[in-house]
Amino acid sequence: MRWTMLDSPIGVFTVATDGTSVCGAAFGPVEHADTEPADEGARQAVAELRAYFAGERTDFDVPVTVPRGSEFERAVWREMTRIPYGETLTYGEVARRVGDPGAARAVGVACNRNPIPVVVPCHRIIGAGGKLVGFGGGLDRKIKLLELEARVTLQRTWT
Repeated sequence: MRWTMLDSPIGVFTVATDGTSVCGAAFGPVEHADTEPADEGARQAVAELRAYFAGERTDFDVPVTVPRGSEFERAVWREMTRIPYGETLTYGEVARRVGDPGAARAVGVACNRNPIPVVVPCHRIIGAGGKLVGFGGGLDRKIKLLELEARVTLQRTWT
């Protein structure tokens, strides 16, 4: 696994690849990370992330390999990838969609353990009543990501 750092509107963002697919991501720098992509998977991931942060891309095509997680966590992470760009779901709604309506808090734990934030968009999950609660990258980053997606969605709708 190799890490590559890139600058973004949410600060340094670091992505891990295994040569062909994304297998991790982190907010901030990671020790021994490259500043230039070292392999095809990293080149594709960095290019797609740069386009996403520039508002030019609304989804990711780069292959993803999730390196860990319980069956429930993996179900939550799959459900996250189904949330359309620019939209949000509540923790409770995600719990219902994965078949455990009483597991809203467990969905929050799964969000916190998401090994590939942004690409697997845990920032699109919000609290009941639209509250912005919890985010491994900090609420300021969650707000910036949601604002980016809202702005791009509005621009695409009205132009």
